[in-house]
This record gives sequence, structure tokens and C-alpha cells, in this order.
Amino acid sequence: MSLTVLFMPESAYGPTNNCIGIGDVLRRRGHRVVFAAEASWAGKLTALGFEEDLVNLAPVPDEPQDAGQFWKDFIRDTAPEFRKPTIDQLETWVKPVWQELIDGARFCQPQLLDIIARVKPDVIVEDNVVAFPALNTAGVPFVRIVSCNPLEVKGPNIAPVFSGYPADDHSGWADFLAEYDRTHRPMWEQFNDWVIEQGAPALPDLEFIGEGELNLYVFPKVLDYTGSRRLGPTWKRLESSVRETDSTFELPDGFADGHRLIYFSLGSLGSADVELMRRIVAALAKTDHRYIVSKGPLHEEIELADNMIGAEFLPQTSILPLVDLVITHGGNNTTTEAMHFGKPMIVLPLFWDQYDNAQRVDETGYGVRLDTYGFTDEELHSAIDRLLGDEELRARLAADAEAIRAADGVRVAADAIEQIGLGGK
Repeated sequence: MSLTVLFMPESAYGPTNNCIGIGDVLRRRGHRVVFAAEASWAGKLTALGFEEDLVNLAPVPDEPQDAGQFWKDFIRDTAPEFRKPTIDQLETWVKPVWQELIDGARFCQPQLLDIIARVKPDVIVEDNVVAFPALNTAGVPFVRIVSCNPLEVKGPNIAPVFSGYPADDHSGWADFLAEYDRTHRPMWEQFNDWVIEQGAPALPDLEFIGEGELNLYVFPKVLDYTGSRRLGPTWKRLESSVRETDSTFELPDGFADGHRLIYFSLGSLGSADVELMRRIVAALAKTDHRYIVSKGPLHEEIELADNMIGAEFLPQTSILPLVDLVITHGGNNTTTEAMHFGKPMIVLPLFWDQYDNAQRVDETGYGVRLDTYGFTDEELHSAIDRLLGDEELRARLAADAEAIRAADGVRVAADAIEQIGLGGK
């Protein structure tokens, strides 16, 4: 029996690509897949075979925008905040991001009600960090995907979300949590009141989204906090969720012959910090390795060195199997995809989930976390050499990656969505 599945991802490449991967499996099984993505994604999802019924999260801009352009501009304009300690970012960066997300949820509520009435979904899937009440009041199963940060799922011995604090050192935890409460509670209370007014369930304390009838959690068990908290009965782990829609990638003849090959990406948002991109490119140019560089939306402002190739957008999942090492911002997609293909990481976190992912990669031994704005060339070069030369780590990663791929997260997700949707028909 065919289902109509409505996906609503956050307007960023990570969550949207995650939903694309799962949605593609469902589409190829004969289900109708509709994306209620943000309006700047127009045309990009129909090109992959999906239906689009898009929403605006703010008044329509005078000029057409590229996909996810709002957040690219936001990151570019607020980049100086990333140089602050994470506890100082709570009021000046994390809170404003939450407010933007809340404003978007409020603005598009009437549009979502109309979309749901038109599409008549059998199941609704949201990959975002903020509640959209229309999705919870549609009278069909609601599925939440956590593909941003494992620390979204709290536990008594879990470091505070957005802190980047070590798991084995609790100093600073109480202060961070108290500052989060001080800076966020009034905003949360107002949002929770509005969510209830729309007829949706009340939000958990200081949480901006609640659970679904099904909750899909994207994070490899070998990196996770399984000793400190367990997933509840409505939660299903996806060891990875790697889309199969990327184009192929061919290296130029002779480019990497006799050299180690490294992939460098700060993600579609992080790469908007052109000064940082130039700083890292200059440091990598001093090594004898070869690099594939994802240059991002401001690619014309970033000049690569002779030992590099790159472009604005790259088919990341086709590149990762080719490389020996990944230099990344630590977004959840890149982190889990690097684990999926068994690649060690150097992580240079910038914002949001990236501090927590960077810390977890470092403290579990799968890579190195560096100070994004304070690292020296020598520290970066040393980390590269150490990870490339660690044969024991490479063997461990290869074994872990084989198990992660065998778990087939993208199809596990599709199966679970299919099952809960068919259960309601």
C-alpha cells in the first residue's frame, strides 16, 4: 500500500540531505514523498524526484535566494561570536539562533496547516530542533529525526548540550546549565505557551521540540554515550544515514599519485567564514599532501593552493571513500559519514553541535579536536601526521565502519517510517 510521506527538514544542507537519503529509499519503494522544505530549496528537490510544497520562514525577500541562504548570511554576520568560550555564546549566539528558529515556526504555522490539508500525509517526518505545532496536530503519526547533535537526548551524566565540555570532567557543567537556564527560560516559556495555544502538546522543560511516536537518532554507537543514558522505547538508532543520491567523483589523472589524500570542508555554513577558510588553506598549502576542498557559497573569494582541487559544492559521500583523512567542522552529517567510511578526523568546531561532536571524536580517540581560531600551523601539521601514521586507529576505524555500513541506517529509517505509516492505514 502506497503512503504519502511529508518531510520537513531544517533549511540547511545537513538535515535536508539526511531527509533526501531516507526519502529516496521510500520514493523508490513506490511511496509519494513530499518536501515542505524552506522556499529557497525550490527546484532542488523536484530534480531528485520528490514533490515540493514549500514554506517561507520569514517574509519573502525582494531577490531570490540560494538554498539555505538565510543561514549562510546569519553565520557570516555572526562569525565573531565563534571566537568566544561556549558559555559566553549562550546569550549572544545560541539564544538568537533559537529565536530565529522560533520566529520561523510561528511565521509558517498557517502555511503548514494549508500544506497538510493539500498533501494529506499518512506520516510526517521532521528533522529539525524546533517544534512546528502544525506537524503535531495533523492527526497522523509524527516522526522526529535527531540528526544534529547526540546531546539533544539528555542524560544525568551527559555534558551540557552546546558546551563542548569533556565527558569525564564535570567542572563547569553546573555553571553552563545555570547560564543556559538564565538566558533561555523566558524565551522557552513564551514559545511553549504558543505551542500549547496551537493545540500541540506542551514541550519538555527547556526543550524546544518534543518527542514523536517514533524518534530516529543518527549517531554511531561507538561514538555515543551509551554508558551514560539509554534510548527510550520509541527511539531507534541509525548508525549512519548516508544518502545515495550524490553524483560520482573522479580525481584528475595523477593528482594524488604518491601522496596522501585529505578532504577539507567546513560545511555549507562554516565555509562562509572566508577569513578562516583562507587561513586553513594557507596552512595546508605548506604540506606535501593533496587536498579536496569544499569551498562553499563564497567560493569565488577562496583561492586554492597548487596541492588542492575543489569547488563550491562537492559530492561528499562519493569523495569520502577516496581519502585518508577528513578535516571538518564537526557537523553531525560529516561526522557520521566519516565514521561510515572509516576515516579519522581533525575537527575545527565553529558553532552549535560542532563543539560537542568535536569533543566526542577527540575523547573517543577517533580524531583530534583543535582550537578553530587559535591553532598553529605546527599543531595542524602534527595532527595530520599523527592520524595518517596511526595504523592501529585505521584498523579500528575500518572494522567499525564495516559494522556501521552493515547496519544500513538509511533503510532502517525508511522501514520504520513505512511501518508506522502503514500502521495508521
